[in-house]
Amino acid sequence: MKLNDFLSAMERVAPLALALSFDNPGLLVEPDHGEIRRVLVALDCTADVAKEAVETGADLVLTHHPLFFSPVKHMRYDDPETAAACILLRGGVGMFAAHTNLDAAEGGVNDTLCELFGLIGVVPFDEGVSRLGTLKGETTLGELARFAGKTLRASVRAVGAEHAAIRRVAVCSGSGASAILPAAAERADVLLTGEIKHSDAISAKTLGLNVIAAGHYETERVVLEPLIRRLQNECFDVQYTLSRADASPFARF
Repeated sequence: MKLNDFLSAMERVAPLALALSFDNPGLLVEPDHGEIRRVLVALDCTADVAKEAVETGADLVLTHHPLFFSPVKHMRYDDPETAAACILLRGGVGMFAAHTNLDAAEGGVNDTLCELFGLIGVVPFDEGVSRLGTLKGETTLGELARFAGKTLRASVRAVGAEHAAIRRVAVCSGSGASAILPAAAERADVLLTGEIKHSDAISAKTLGLNVIAAGHYETERVVLEPLIRRLQNECFDVQYTLSRADASPFARF
């Protein structure tokens, strides 16, 4: 497949117009050749993932999180912001990111989370990125938090009372601070997200909004395998492989 055909396929899956203004999705590192046969899929393009891409002969790394959120003044192997890009460039490997546009896209990150948690009547909110849905039956904050931990294989923290009644669920993968006020305005019983700061937890509690924080990595990696399946239907002649080097930076003890 030609690179431009891959870019067209990604545009159908996660249109760039859906990305939020702060974001940096798209083709961030161009490969040194125009034919795409092997794509390595990961949440982050770390140095380890970049090395894996070179070693396995990938033509492109497809990630959720972009590189280069701020201007780059130099390219160095010892700089965490540019190390992965240096490795990719040396190996002739490209890198493409689908971030908030994949969060917002139909069948994207937040839709995948809603499906995993069995939500019905799902609608977008918070600039179209987050989702709001209803559980098929009422549960408690503690029960839902424990289900999140088991389903996402995550260490979960919660804001609110363990036995609080939960039916209406707001979903915002990754960093969920921006969804707190909108979720409260939508009268959600709980916000399911990846992470929030201490001060955000206080704000949510003041607003009467329960929160389940199930890990940034854990709430976003769920999209990778469905994304591969969808792209395989779009691009029959490309081999997509889930990265073995991709992992949460946090260890569980």
